[in-house]
Amino acid sequence: MISLYDVLESADGQLFGEPTLQLFTGFAIEPDQVVPGCLYVATQTARGDGHRWIQTAIERGALGVMCVEPPEYNTDGITVIVVRDAEKALLTWARMVLERFGTTVIAVSGAVGKATAAAAIAAVLSTRYSVYHAPFVAAGRLTLPLALGGLTAQHQMAVIVLPPDLAGNMRDLVSLARPMVGVVTCGGDDGAGQGDPPEQEGLALRALMEALPDGGLAVLNFDDALARGLGAQTPATVFSVGIDSFDADLLAYNIVLGRYRTGFDLRYGVERAVGRWTPLLGRHHLYSALAGLAVGLSYEVPLQDGLRALTEVPWLPGRFHPHKGLSDSLVIDDTCSPGIQSVTTALDWLGAMRASEAGRAVVVLGDLDLPADYTQPLYRQIGERIAAVADLLVAQGNLAATVARAAMDYGLERYRVRITHGPADTLAAARDGLGPHDFVLVKGGRTTGLGEVVRGLLQDQADGCRLAPAPVVVDAWLGGIVQPSWVEVDLSAIGQNVRRLRALVGPGVALMAMVPADAYGHGAIGVASTALLNGAGYLGVGTLDEGVALREAGLEAPILVMGFLSPAALRDALRYDLTIGLSSLAAARQANAVGGEMGRRLRAHIHLDCGAPGLGFPADESVEFFRAIKKMPHLDVEGLYTILASGAEDLGVQRARLSSFQQQVKPLLAIGLPLPYVHAADGAALLALPEARFTLVRADLPMYGLPPLAGVPLPEGLKPALAWKTVIAQAKMVAGTGSRSRRADSPAERIAVIPVGYADGFRSEPQRWQRVLVRGRRVPVLGSAGPHETILDVSAVPDVRAGDEVVLIGTQEGEAISIEEVAGWLRCGAAEVLSGLAARLCRGL
Repeated sequence: MISLYDVLESADGQLFGEPTLQLFTGFAIEPDQVVPGCLYVATQTARGDGHRWIQTAIERGALGVMCVEPPEYNTDGITVIVVRDAEKALLTWARMVLERFGTTVIAVSGAVGKATAAAAIAAVLSTRYSVYHAPFVAAGRLTLPLALGGLTAQHQMAVIVLPPDLAGNMRDLVSLARPMVGVVTCGGDDGAGQGDPPEQEGLALRALMEALPDGGLAVLNFDDALARGLGAQTPATVFSVGIDSFDADLLAYNIVLGRYRTGFDLRYGVERAVGRWTPLLGRHHLYSALAGLAVGLSYEVPLQDGLRALTEVPWLPGRFHPHKGLSDSLVIDDTCSPGIQSVTTALDWLGAMRASEAGRAVVVLGDLDLPADYTQPLYRQIGERIAAVADLLVAQGNLAATVARAAMDYGLERYRVRITHGPADTLAAARDGLGPHDFVLVKGGRTTGLGEVVRGLLQDQADGCRLAPAPVVVDAWLGGIVQPSWVEVDLSAIGQNVRRLRALVGPGVALMAMVPADAYGHGAIGVASTALLNGAGYLGVGTLDEGVALREAGLEAPILVMGFLSPAALRDALRYDLTIGLSSLAAARQANAVGGEMGRRLRAHIHLDCGAPGLGFPADESVEFFRAIKKMPHLDVEGLYTILASGAEDLGVQRARLSSFQQQVKPLLAIGLPLPYVHAADGAALLALPEARFTLVRADLPMYGLPPLAGVPLPEGLKPALAWKTVIAQAKMVAGTGSRSRRADSPAERIAVIPVGYADGFRSEPQRWQRVLVRGRRVPVLGSAGPHETILDVSAVPDVRAGDEVVLIGTQEGEAISIEEVAGWLRCGAAEVLSGLAARLCRGL
């Protein structure tokens, strides 16, 4: 428990109002760390200024707040402490309580297994001592004070996990903690610890070893080259552990991997222990168990007592935790260990189970937390390993799709791979065909939503209490997106919209998901995959490169390229199995010639011009056109279509064009031309003209939850799927006007700069965005300050600060700015607004 008066003493702080609580359950510096009764500390983190989350922390149960600037709203019932430097206050408090209590600190680090090793060490030492097992919170220099919130004077030892992220952070941590024992589970070679380069990880682990005192203890994994080499870097006594490495001080051998436990024999000096076990799964977790025994032996815990303690080490939520799954399967929840090395060790266990027991091996993989420079080659390595051990791979996300494509390159059949882009579709794919004795490994970063996939796979929903708590994402910036402006895409909404449209058109009509212009800014790969999983059977794009991108992402559904293709592009269309739109006899002859050269037939849909501006073969010449087409052996004409509206044209105009199209279709069918796909309906016609649906419809704006035309309402159940957000980069008082970034008639007293500009799709001329949302209020846009900056007037919004969320499209605190409203400001259509969003904007799916 944290004493109010200890905090005041260490922080040199003062109370703001009357205190209502004097003991707190722990510290929190972000909303997802808040537990009831804790003290929330508003400090500057990598995700922004913590002052903006004070109210959220209070709503989640914080009963105290430590801050530099006190809140301007009512804080009755909350103890508020005002300090000069919140981070310094936390560090000073941590040093003070460790010195006061005289606690022996055991620091555990490494790329994989550090949290499990800490649990094993605490279990073994608890047979003889009062041990504080600190929760693992990776928070850089603030890791230690956050971990020590539950420490009391009665605790003789504290087992603390220190992240090996940056060497500078580790030096600060060990200087503060002054550990007597340092444990390194493994060094790693991939930078997977916290997404940092591997050299930083090695330097951080070296800093831990160098900080141990003469007379201290260093427990090292003898089988890991980096960890083994650290023995020469420490003045402490080295105790090595290993598996099948007979030079290790403590050795496990004759390993037996089981469904619910791991068996082993043990050698320590002249002592032998045969037929022992631990519930920790996999060879990699044996290093954690051995670390627990090594620390215990060094602190006079008898070997037999330590081995008994290892049989009771608890499974940790989200860290290779087994659960009974649907249809008597076994679900392994490893959603809190997102590094590549932990993926490799998990797959090793899965491969061993597949070889020794009946049942399929199913891998559910989400995007991992990897350093950007290493992502592609490391994901290829994972794909190769999965191909060797998996019967089914469900890959969620664009980066995980890279793994899926690599797995197929290494021999995993295409029908054994599912690529998804949201937890709902991932769960459906994982559950499909699940049977007794199947193993399901669920692996991915915490913000992927895979925890909900695990929950959906549980046989008994009461076991949900054993899952890791889902991160509380106040906004995508807090969720870890590092770009200062981002697009949030709700793929579950896309899936729901597709299902609703699928039901609307009925079973006899195919649905083409239109994904041109990067799915109107939503992200084409994610939207296309989601649409196909929810009832779409065809994809539509505008250009060759859009179709190629979908093919290279592993999508195999038919894809129609509706835009113009040059003769040179036809070869690529054939190579990538793309269907083309033909709008002239000359284009048809070119396509037929290319097909002949390549010895293949090129699929095509014929585009008839029924009055809408743009491409299209003249309708009154269609019969002669199709007679000529029938004589082209290398064309496979499977469809006929027209465009009913090129913009916001009313339904009367569209009906007239539809009538013309209907008149042309009849004689074409009469001449014996088989046309499986006849389509005219998209946008407003899809919703309001049932007679336009024929055998296929093109789902465009309605699929994105957007009304296609004024006066044509969306059916119930369709909802928008996109929000665009950024943050305040700077807020300041100003005086005077005169620059292009200021309107002369603006009385702004306080402005804010947002890191978004016309290069991102936030238009400034000739028409401009007029309002954005800050703290739930509409604030005026004053103008552009360059390609990547815009100025806001925030005079009417109190306490605006850097890091505050700004909504450009979407909702905030009950207020909304819709895409239709923005389109009205810019005097264009919603599709044009969305298509202008820069490709470099991060899409948070």
